[in-house]
Formats: sequence, structure tokens, C-alpha cells
Amino acid sequence: MNQTQRHEKIIALIKQHGFMSIDDLVSNCAVTPQTIRRDLNQLAHTGVISRYHGGAGLNRSWENTPYQERKTQNSDVKEKIADAVAAMIPDGASLFINIGTTTELIATKLLNHSNLHVVTNNIHVATILSAKEDFSVIIAAGEVRYRDGGIIGEATCDFISQFRMDYGIIGISGISADGALLDFDFREVKVSQAILEHTQHVILAADYSKFERRAMVEQGHISQVDCLVCDQAPPPAIKKIIEENNIKFVKA
Repeated sequence: MNQTQRHEKIIALIKQHGFMSIDDLVSNCAVTPQTIRRDLNQLAHTGVISRYHGGAGLNRSWENTPYQERKTQNSDVKEKIADAVAAMIPDGASLFINIGTTTELIATKLLNHSNLHVVTNNIHVATILSAKEDFSVIIAAGEVRYRDGGIIGEATCDFISQFRMDYGIIGISGISADGALLDFDFREVKVSQAILEHTQHVILAADYSKFERRAMVEQGHISQVDCLVCDQAPPPAIKKIIEENNIKFVKA
């Protein structure tokens, strides 16, 4: 396989999966990690892809990957993260759960709990958790986003602001090198900001592909969360911010 063929294969794999780690590309292309890093840097320089910590992804800072694609991306990793987050929630707790495919997996893991009190702006989360008779599930008011069942808008923010919960479980689209939490929809970001402000203990669930991933709307800063649950250690710059702010890091 020559360089041109390899570049075409790398682009096809990234389009298929949304994100590919260096290790996965090494396995698929049968070359060294150094070669893959050079390939990714060259492709990123042309703007075809974006380089992230440990791999590369689609170059779309203004638009998120479609919901159905996100549901299958890094599914094994998300499953481990969901298990780790669910293990942190005690029976009888009150919690916010926001929009995201990882938070939906977390909801399924919470079905083994009892007497939870949940407020969510995610239709899928509400549907999953409503199967439990001993759960109290409140779904936020607002506009339903057709593509992923998220509930957003000013009415949603006002609704969320009426509560003060023990835990807030949030997902995120990207985490920049300076610790900024990034997303794609400013209306969704406003709701997540309300969750951050009305939660005693914030748990951020994010897989490794979110490190240094670009998105155009700033939601807040990683210093606002109490715990980061991820499958890999963050890159040095983010790790330093975590340590400086005494944020608990849990490796799933």
C-alpha cells in the first residue's frame, strides 16, 4: 500500500467511525505508529481531517457527527465509562442527566439502582429510566431537537434552574487543550450551563476522542466539574488543569 492508497484508507476509516486512534490505524494499515502520525499530520494540514489527542477525526467544528453514527462510535469504551459513572451514584440520589449517547448508556446502567430522582432534557434517557417504578423521572420543558431527542431552549433553561440536584451527569463534544468544554449548539450549551450551576457534584463522562476535538460553542471550563470519567489519561495540558483544580479523575 503506497502513501496515496494509505491516505485514502485513513480518510475512509475516519468517515466511517468519526474518530480513529493511532493504534487502530496502525492495525488497519500495517505500518508503524510514526508513519501514521506523519500521515495524519499531512492530512490535517490539508484540512481533510482534524488531529486530536491519540488519533484523528472529522474536520467539522460547526456540526456534530450524526446521532446514529455517534451511537456506534467507541461503543465499547462508552460502555466502560457508563459502568464507572453508574457505580458512583448512590441509591436515593437526585441527578440531572443531559444530552448525549454516553449519558444514554449511563441511564441504562442506572436501572439496577433504586429510588433515583432524575431530571433530564433527553427524551431517550427519560424513556429508559421510566421503566423503573421506584424512579421519579421529570422531563424538561422546551423544544425537542428532532435529530437526537434533546430538549433545548430558554424554557428548558428556566425549568432546569428550578432544581438543585445531588449529581449532574454531563457529556461533552470536545475538550480543548486549555480546558474549555465545547459543543455545537448554543441552545444545548445554555441548558448544560444551567445544570452546572444547579448541581452539587458534577460528573463529566467523556471518552478519549473528545480531547482536543474542536466545536465552536464554549459551554464552560473543566475546572467547573468535580470528576472526569474517561477511558484514557488526558493529555499533559489537560492533566495539569485537572490536578491544579483538584478534579477527581476516574479511568474506566
